[in-house]
Amino acid sequence: MCAAPRHPTAKPASAAVAPTTAPVAEVVLPTPSLKGRGSAVQHAHRFASEQRAPCDDGWQSWDALWPEQTGPTSTEVRWEDARSAIVRNDSPDLAFDQSINPYRGCEHGCSYCYARPTHSYLGLSPGLDFERIIIAKRGLADRLRDELCSPSYQPRPIVIGSATDCYQPIERELRITRSVLDVLQQAHHPLALITKSSAVERDLDVLAPMAHAGLAGVYLTITTLDADLARRLEPRAASPQRRLRTVQTLAQAGVPVGVSVGPQIPFITEDMEQVLQAAAQAGARSAFYTVLRLPWELKEVFPQWLTQHYPERAQRVMARLRELHGGQDYSHQWGQRMRGQGLWADLLRQRFHKACERYGLNQTRTPLDVGQFRPGELRGQGSLF
Repeated sequence: MCAAPRHPTAKPASAAVAPTTAPVAEVVLPTPSLKGRGSAVQHAHRFASEQRAPCDDGWQSWDALWPEQTGPTSTEVRWEDARSAIVRNDSPDLAFDQSINPYRGCEHGCSYCYARPTHSYLGLSPGLDFERIIIAKRGLADRLRDELCSPSYQPRPIVIGSATDCYQPIERELRITRSVLDVLQQAHHPLALITKSSAVERDLDVLAPMAHAGLAGVYLTITTLDADLARRLEPRAASPQRRLRTVQTLAQAGVPVGVSVGPQIPFITEDMEQVLQAAAQAGARSAFYTVLRLPWELKEVFPQWLTQHYPERAQRVMARLRELHGGQDYSHQWGQRMRGQGLWADLLRQRFHKACERYGLNQTRTPLDVGQFRPGELRGQGSLF
């Protein structure tokens, strides 16, 4: 009986090598996104008294199939008695030194929000808690009235909504921002506010007369015109097209309108020039920008969002951000933290200034008038808030 022919490449039995099992790469399942939320994770904060390391309990794959089980998504409002109204800063990076924020936390859920780490001071997560648990300031208008009536108060423009959006959805019911505007109007005090919401149109009856008197201006943040990106990046804010309509509505009412095209995120927001052009055509007069910065827990929240929505470019984005911040996730140096440093920061700055020149933005600026301030008109008037 003849032996079966041997395969030309086969080795003699005496030289056979024991079969080996190829290592299996670990499969990392992305955290499922939650509808209407910028974060799907309760990120631990730096003041937490107990830290628990994650463990593989075998349920991760099921969590991916059942995203509704990953945590609560409803919004909760908690009241906080306002101890003061006006917040002051001495930052050389900011064009204002007085601000008011009616809320802590923000329902808009922007994944990049630099205010997220402030929830840590409340013992809450800068992740999902920041956009789910909103702190509303009770009595804010009364505190503002008291501060404006103080003999030591020196009037300077007040910016409303510098940290969290003053027209986030809960404002429709609570009207705290409106109560602040009423006080400032009574005192003829200059103000500027910044928002991503079309709800600012509700208060045109206050803003338009103040603007005509040189006492008010509004900035709309429009990060991108890409509706799909905006829905992922700022899940509960107004659409870019709706914000442009708000710019037009305010401008037609005689309110000076500017736009913020920040934060600029490398390889994510790539249409700055188109945003500036559309804003100028809608009636905007001025613009400014910032680059993305990741202080404290935001350096965990934002990369997690990147992995959820743009895993193929996450490493490129983070590498470029580190270039912009001197090799770190975030540099807090004055003059650099908002605009970045190095070659890419220079190119971004050139793009912005050339686009503003091309579309007629930042040509003239009319300062808000502090000379009309009349604190005496506030005395003896109470507030419903």
